[in-house]
Amino acid sequence: MELDFIVVGAGISGAAAAHALAALGRVLLLEAEAQPAYHSSGRSAALFTPNYGNATVRALIAAARPFFLAPPPGFAEPLLTRRGGIAIAGPDGRAQFEAWTASGAADGSIREITPEDAVAAVPILRRGPIAFACREPDIFDIDVAGLHQGFLRGLAARGGTLACGAPVSGIERRAGRWRVATPAGEHAAATIVNAAGAWADQVAGLAGLPGIGLVPRRRSIIVVDTPTALQPQDWPAVDQVETGAYLKPDTGRILASPGDETPAEPGDAQPEEIDVALAADWLERATTLPIRHIRRRWAGLRSLVADEVPVVAPDPVAERFFWLAGQGGYGVMLAPILAAGLAGLIAHGRLPETFAAAGVDQAALGIERLRRPSPP
Repeated sequence: MELDFIVVGAGISGAAAAHALAALGRVLLLEAEAQPAYHSSGRSAALFTPNYGNATVRALIAAARPFFLAPPPGFAEPLLTRRGGIAIAGPDGRAQFEAWTASGAADGSIREITPEDAVAAVPILRRGPIAFACREPDIFDIDVAGLHQGFLRGLAARGGTLACGAPVSGIERRAGRWRVATPAGEHAAATIVNAAGAWADQVAGLAGLPGIGLVPRRRSIIVVDTPTALQPQDWPAVDQVETGAYLKPDTGRILASPGDETPAEPGDAQPEEIDVALAADWLERATTLPIRHIRRRWAGLRSLVADEVPVVAPDPVAERFFWLAGQGGYGVMLAPILAAGLAGLIAHGRLPETFAAAGVDQAALGIERLRRPSPP
């Protein structure tokens, strides 16, 4: 097969990239697992949270929002369903609460409410621990499967190919093309995109390139039942500002996380008992739910670089080797805009105007910021 692009990793970011690049040439999307989105993309809390992350991440989320509100043909609609959110803090959390609300107070996307308002919105919340509360109306549930499948359908419609069960075992540039070895044989293309998630530094190593200091961090989630008299499906999500713990309704049950970010090796992340216990303990302290049984538990990896800003850039020491990595917990929200940015860099050598309008330049997303020379 004559290829223009090989994309390594078929999670949400790699699928979005392959879909965008398929408009420019022939694409092969390689996935190590038997099915795409097995790891982080398939274990997302599935929330669109515009005030999440640092200033650069929030600017990118805002730039991605038009895609979600009006997706192109071939995507499930709607991709977003309004959920709303409540953020709460205890008496010792005033500083964190003020920092939280500052990010959205100016445009009205966050407004302070009383603790009683918070309990009225989410009746299982305990009033006693709440000293401060705010409402975030512009939080949405994301149809992650619909988004991911839309990218894969679009890739196929544009003549691209997805190959699962194809872990990369070697990468070499030879005669002006990248040669990528897999168990099914070797593939070659002029351009390679490293969208391997938690494995991105390892994939770079196969090509003889230095990594970007990527650190996978484990995030754990539990799901518990609610009493049958409750109707939680219309409740907003709840964030505990001081700790990062959160809950959201999930098909008549409650999904909760302690907000853990434990460094971990790339792999099939599983929740540790201590983190499951911490999630249950927070739920019992923050709500009136009796935690008699944990129906489900899982963990995913949020992979970040030192400044917690994604990397969308050509590698400065390797011709036609591009990175799409370090999305952290923002990957689903950022998939459309980062894929557009990558396609712009590959096709034109620059980011689309959407990025400049959002106040994000190439230096903010580049690799040089992470590979500074060591002092003499």
